[in-house]
Amino acid sequence: MYVKKWVFVIFMFLIVLWGIHQSSSMDSYFTYIKMDPRNDNRMVSGDTFLRLDTAERNQWSDRILKEAQKLRVEPINAVIDPVWKAIPGYNGMEVDMERTLKLAMDQPLSDHIPYVFREIEPSIQLEDLPPNVIYKGNPHKPMIAFMINVAWGNEYIPGILATLRDENVKATFFLDGSWLKKNKEIARTIVDEGHELSNHAYTHRNMSTLNESEIKKEIQATEQLLNEMGIRGNQWFAPPSGDFDQQTIRVAKHIGLKTVLWTIDTVDWKKPEPDWILRKIEARLEPGAIILMHPTLSSSKALQGMIHHAKSRNLAVGTISDLLSSKRVTAVESAILF
Repeated sequence: MYVKKWVFVIFMFLIVLWGIHQSSSMDSYFTYIKMDPRNDNRMVSGDTFLRLDTAERNQWSDRILKEAQKLRVEPINAVIDPVWKAIPGYNGMEVDMERTLKLAMDQPLSDHIPYVFREIEPSIQLEDLPPNVIYKGNPHKPMIAFMINVAWGNEYIPGILATLRDENVKATFFLDGSWLKKNKEIARTIVDEGHELSNHAYTHRNMSTLNESEIKKEIQATEQLLNEMGIRGNQWFAPPSGDFDQQTIRVAKHIGLKTVLWTIDTVDWKKPEPDWILRKIEARLEPGAIILMHPTLSSSKALQGMIHHAKSRNLAVGTISDLLSSKRVTAVESAILF
């Protein structure tokens, strides 16, 4: 009886050892045998799978690198133009190799390469240029902007805002400080609609006739009102009537503002027919253009047509900050390039 008991114990021990061995073998089997994702039912070992994965990655990488060299666009530095003065730079772009490769590897059966781009900033930006006036954005940037100088004409502002809303575009309103002090609710409505507010001095005086202290007072008084409304980080100053001198530019820069004028003037204060404004825009509109208007009947009626003309030429419409930044207009460019 004693011997039979030991024989049984040894027999059970051998069975347990055999089970462990079999389990280990199965684990090894499932660890090293994988389905090849590029074939229907073929089985390959784990080492072979890794080699195929690396080979495929190298193949995609070589192909993407070759195309990336053709697709690279060099950045454009900001410059002082002899006619248009300070011109902002424009970002270049290059293929983001890692992100593009990852997307390509996620769809190995497709011949289409899902390129991902990243922007390259120019080495010289607008901030790096000596103080100068700005009349337009970079001519390579497919965007325009409306600068709406406000010192009077409240009755047309609701209609202008309605048109901008309907067309889903934003503009920059340069506010006279004395107007802003009396019309904060209207200014708040403009902000709430997503538009940009900037500085148009305080009492609409010609800057070139003022001394340094007077210019500083005019600009700072309006800047203070903008700050009280919660407008922080304003970058722009539009001198009343477009009147300025180098002292004006220098004082504005000292306060932290760049002096902005325009590329195309609607001359709406002369009450031209809206069709006249549209013909002028059609003849002179170009990438980077800044269009000057006021809250007048003429411009309020011509605004939608001006926007439609810009869109028909694949030009985005943005704020002055949008236009004068070096960032690319990705949505418009993607529609054109791809």
